[in-house]
Amino acid sequence: MERPAWAPPGIDISVPSVSRIYDYYLGGSHNFEVDRQAARRAMEFMPGLPKIMQANRAFMRRAVRHAVAEGVTQFLDIGSGIPTFGNVHEVAQAASSGARVVYVDHDPVAVAHSHAVLLDDEHTGVVAADLRKPKEILAAPEVGRLLDFDRPVALLLVAVLHFIEDADRPCEAVAELRDALAPGSLLILTHASYEGIPLTEEVASGTVGVYRNIRNPLVMRTGEQIARFFEGFDMVEPGLVSMPHWRPDRSEDGEDGEAPEDPYAFSGYGGVGRKA
Repeated sequence: MERPAWAPPGIDISVPSVSRIYDYYLGGSHNFEVDRQAARRAMEFMPGLPKIMQANRAFMRRAVRHAVAEGVTQFLDIGSGIPTFGNVHEVAQAASSGARVVYVDHDPVAVAHSHAVLLDDEHTGVVAADLRKPKEILAAPEVGRLLDFDRPVALLLVAVLHFIEDADRPCEAVAELRDALAPGSLLILTHASYEGIPLTEEVASGTVGVYRNIRNPLVMRTGEQIARFFEGFDMVEPGLVSMPHWRPDRSEDGEDGEAPEDPYAFSGYGGVGRKA
């Protein structure tokens, strides 16, 4: 297997990566054949996966613009993946030129590519760390350099918590991060669920099996279970809803501001909470 020139040294290109699979769903070019094979296997069970990822990205952009409109111009994006068009720093800085963003991921390809993309951006940083170790994230020098935790921060956990199993105590990790945030901070979150998918759970579970086989278990939680991550936050209207239903935007969802018609876009949940 030929190694692409952009692949960081030491990366095992025979092992699929969640962030590179996600990049493939979004039409990106920073993925390997092993990632594309895994993605295509998952799509055999759930062909609308790219539409779900597009809805996820559209939600993220709307939520970031909402944060800036509310005066929050600091962003901590954990599980950020590989930068693609319309990423957090681009959306935030388009709305507020002084916005500061720290990306966090544990995938070496995502981290290396993020460094390359952001090389000349002094308001944006990258940290190699894992959501399951929040203390390491909070203590990272780039986080300390760019973010002032005495002021509100928008914490983004977009399409990441469903890769954290209950045994790894995701609620505790989110709570630890929440406790480090100043009042007025926001939690921006999306999460996969069987609820809303236009398939039977039996069929959709085939996709879950693909992720399990590549040693990245996909945990499909219920809306009630996902809502627990917002403990200590007041939900911003319209609450925890399917992603296209969270403050639909005309420029992204249609001329009349209506949600997209593709039923897969309504799979899973998205929401924003504010710390009192």
